[in-house]
Amino acid sequence: MLSPEEKKQIIVETAKMKTGRMPIFFGCTGNNTETTIANVRFAKDNGADGAILAAPAFICAPEADIDSFFLDVADATDLPLGIYNNPPRVKSDLHWDHLLRIFKHPNYVVHKESTGRVGQVAQVLAGKPNVAVMCCDSPNLGLVVPTMSLGGHGTANMTGNIAPAELATISTPWTSYSEAEGFKNAYLSLLPLLHYTYSAINPVAVKSLMKALGMPAGDLRKPLTNLEGEALAKGIRIVQELGLDKRYGYNIKPLSAVAA
Repeated sequence: MLSPEEKKQIIVETAKMKTGRMPIFFGCTGNNTETTIANVRFAKDNGADGAILAAPAFICAPEADIDSFFLDVADATDLPLGIYNNPPRVKSDLHWDHLLRIFKHPNYVVHKESTGRVGQVAQVLAGKPNVAVMCCDSPNLGLVVPTMSLGGHGTANMTGNIAPAELATISTPWTSYSEAEGFKNAYLSLLPLLHYTYSAINPVAVKSLMKALGMPAGDLRKPLTNLEGEALAKGIRIVQELGLDKRYGYNIKPLSAVAA
C-alpha cells in the first residue's frame, strides 16, 4: 500500500541504519519484470544487501512465466536475491521443481515459503539447494514445524514485532536437542498470539495490536481499518497472559477503555 516514492524512501533511510550484524533485504517486486529490475537496481545503489521477490500480484501468470520472471531479474543484477512463494497473496504457487531449478542461479540465496502445500517444504529441503529456507509464521499454513524440524533456517515472521525474543527462539536452526526443545516450548506457548496476529488479513491484527501496545505503528491505510473493541482487547489479553507486556515494557491502556 506504499507509493513508489515511499518504498524508495524506506530503502534509503533504513539502509543508513545497518550495523553490519545482519544483512538487510528489501521487497522489490514490481507489477512487471522491467519495474522489478529497476527496483532491485535502486535498492543496490542505495545500500541494500539483497532483495526479496514475489510473483507480481494480480496477473496470475502461469508457472513457466513466473519461472522466467525470477530468472530474468537475477540475470539483470549481481545483488543477492530471495524468492517469496506467496500464493495466498499473489495466486501464483511455484512447484518445488520450478523452485529448485531457479535456485541453481547463483544470485538466489534465500527462499521464504508460504504455500498451503506443507509437503513442498520437505521437497525443497530434500533438493539441498544452496539457499536459506525459511517460512511464514502463520499457524494456519502450518509450515513452521516441518520447516524447522527438517533443517530449515528460520522464519520470516511478523509476530516478532510483538514477541521478538520468542520468535528468535522459534527461528533458530536446530543443531542439537536443546534448540528443538526450545522451539517446542516457545512455539506451543506462543500459539495464542500467532493465531491472533493472523486472525485478520495482514497487517490488520498485528498493526492494530502494536498501536495498542504503545508502539509507533500508526493507523492502517484505507480501505483497511484498525481492530477495535473486543477484537482488539482479545489481543491485549493474550499479550498480558503471556507476560509480554512486562517483558517488553508495553504501555497498555485499561482493557475497559479498549473494549468500549
